[in-house]
Amino acid sequence: MCCHHKVYKQFLTRRNKEKQGFSQLNNMKNQTMQTKKLLVSFLAIASLLLLVANVSALEMSDDVAVKVNGIDAVYYNGTDYLVSNGDISVIAGEQVSVKVTFTSLVNDTDVTFSAELEGEKVKTSEMSPSFDVEAGKMYTKTVLVDVPFELKDDISTDLLLNLELDGKNSKTEIEDITVRVQRPSYNPEIKSVTMDQTIRAGSTLSVDLVLKNMGYNNLDDIYVTVSVAELGLEKSSYFGDLVPIETCSDSDCDKEDTVSGRLYLTVPYDAKAGTYTLKVNVKADSGVDMTKTAEFVVSNDFAKTVIVDATSKTVDVNGEAVYSILLVNPTDQVQVYRIVTDDKSAVSTSVSENVVAVSAGSSRSVDVTASSSEAGEYDFTVNVFSGEKLVDTVSLNLKAEKGSSAIDPILILTIVLAIVFIVLLVVLIVLISKKPEKSEEFGESYY
Repeated sequence: MCCHHKVYKQFLTRRNKEKQGFSQLNNMKNQTMQTKKLLVSFLAIASLLLLVANVSALEMSDDVAVKVNGIDAVYYNGTDYLVSNGDISVIAGEQVSVKVTFTSLVNDTDVTFSAELEGEKVKTSEMSPSFDVEAGKMYTKTVLVDVPFELKDDISTDLLLNLELDGKNSKTEIEDITVRVQRPSYNPEIKSVTMDQTIRAGSTLSVDLVLKNMGYNNLDDIYVTVSVAELGLEKSSYFGDLVPIETCSDSDCDKEDTVSGRLYLTVPYDAKAGTYTLKVNVKADSGVDMTKTAEFVVSNDFAKTVIVDATSKTVDVNGEAVYSILLVNPTDQVQVYRIVTDDKSAVSTSVSENVVAVSAGSSRSVDVTASSSEAGEYDFTVNVFSGEKLVDTVSLNLKAEKGSSAIDPILILTIVLAIVFIVLLVVLIVLISKKPEKSEEFGESYY
């Protein structure tokens, strides 16, 4: 019995292991079936989404023609549509016209035409206003696109032109049309203009410039002029020749594509405080003529060289009015001023000093005397010259009156004192002339 019992127990153990194995196998089969069902479902959903995407993005046109600056970029040769491969050249920094002509295959709304020029680092694009299309009808649209300028050590390179017709329910794309971009023929670029932003009147303004040849060809005999029209300032300098890029050949080993220089402008001492515009002009033998501007501020604590204490005075007829004029010399040199009056027929004038020398950084006062033998109001001017240059003109006014209301205060005091003296004298006379009354004397009586 014991032996049979052991054999039976081993049989049961082996049978249980076989059942467990069959159970694990069934579980694996079930998991595999579930995975297959999920994969089928996923593929079905993906196919459905792809179908929907294809339905929502219908082809708008299959006969697109494109012109860049009037040159065929996409065209029909009678059998197929061909795409230009670098045959079209454009100029960096300019605008190009991209024109599309197509026949629509569908009815669609809110359609736009966009063109993009793509370089290594820069992209520029432009989009047309939206429009509607009808199936079987032909349309044409044009956009202007800026050509990016990212040429460094090359005089030309390739860009990619990408086009898109995009509506609500349809789209057509044409990509990777190769366009050649090259530098402008002659293109000096002012890379920097460096100067003080604020300068005092009478000081020297230094202007540092950096020029670079960004063109296709050499720039010969470059001249640079800096000027400030409001102050009558101008200075020119020769900057030499520039090659297109930093290269060296047998003929131009001594040339570079970049040059720097400095020019000086002296701001006048009488320049008014304010903001001024500096103009930088570059010219070369090739006909190049380009300009760049920058602003700076002038400060001036002595903008007026001639200062007058009062411009209008009133005196009696034949009386003299004295006007005090201050002459200021803010410069670092002696200035000689000449004073000239513009007399009127009824006004006579005189100047205490007609020629005045004023030392550097100082001032002197000059008196101008005016009078008139006739009553009235008169205007006259005083002109101040430095050499032959008119420094300033001062307008003065004289009022000559008969019996002027302007009474001398000393005369008034004298009259008041005289009146007081007379009054006191009268009082004294009255007091002296008055006789005193006799007083009654009473004597004593004795009886």
